[in-house]
Amino acid sequence: MKALVYTDVKALSYEETRDPTPQLGEALIRVESVGICGSDMHAYLGHDNRRPAPLILGHEAAGTIVDGPRASERVTINPLVNCGACPACVSGRENLCPTRQIISMPPREGAFAQLVRIPEANLVTVPDDVSLAKAALAEPIAVGWHAARLGVEALHPSEPRQALVIGGGAIGVAAALSLQAMDFEEVVIVERNDIRREYLAATCGMQVAKEVQGEFPVVVDAVGFAATRAAASAAAKPGGVVLHIGLGEDTGGLDVRRMTLQEITFIGTYTYTAQDFRDTAAAMFEGRLGALDWVESRPLSDGAHAFEDILAGRVAAPKIILKPDA
Repeated sequence: MKALVYTDVKALSYEETRDPTPQLGEALIRVESVGICGSDMHAYLGHDNRRPAPLILGHEAAGTIVDGPRASERVTINPLVNCGACPACVSGRENLCPTRQIISMPPREGAFAQLVRIPEANLVTVPDDVSLAKAALAEPIAVGWHAARLGVEALHPSEPRQALVIGGGAIGVAAALSLQAMDFEEVVIVERNDIRREYLAATCGMQVAKEVQGEFPVVVDAVGFAATRAAASAAAKPGGVVLHIGLGEDTGGLDVRRMTLQEITFIGTYTYTAQDFRDTAAAMFEGRLGALDWVESRPLSDGAHAFEDILAGRVAAPKIILKPDA
């Protein structure tokens, strides 16, 4: 098969590689759409030692089952593989499984390829009227959905349903859409990139701003740098909630004194549970998360240029979807 292989820092090679071999209980998927995630960018920049080169990246995928009783079925992929037997898995918190794996991280190759293997239990059927490019958004949107759900559960019932989202990439947009679907009356996205901010306002109808202004009961940091954590901890209302999704850098930024004195709840949120993923897909397929038209599609063979454009800030859309060649 052909695949886009991460070979070194800022180096990607479109090349012939070995076809994956499904194990017991796994399906082989012909990838039709796969998104570029921020974690792929971290690996590309050499900032993620969990993803050493050479490696096929990519975990936001949708496609069709190659063979078996479900052959040709259109599916979107939950890329998080868990043991199913530990206390975390049994309690429905599969994202905390101590032996969890994810495609695009050893020992599992990713989906920037024509084919990928994944447990059958990780597949969600896609209706015929939903494109696979939109279905590939289930994974990043599920990250935002999981964070939004945790925020709703932690928010005091007396607080108004208002939220600030820092970062207008796919995860920030996903969190904003999820909060809106959970009956938040006001959601503001802060995005510093001018072309991205204009795109969100024009294409997605989002309420966007260049800088953080005011205080909010719920603040989502979808970037995860020291500066955005500082902004998040300053923007949370007393008694409010900070939801931290971004993995930009490890340390710095939190105003722990203010968060303690004002009883601000800080929640680190990672990926999603299996139920979150299914709920997200259902919400997408039912149209509760909008038109999902905030993507740009490119050939997988041109993936290296897509990474370069994202790094240079030249991409207006929150998500680039790569399409493997037939």
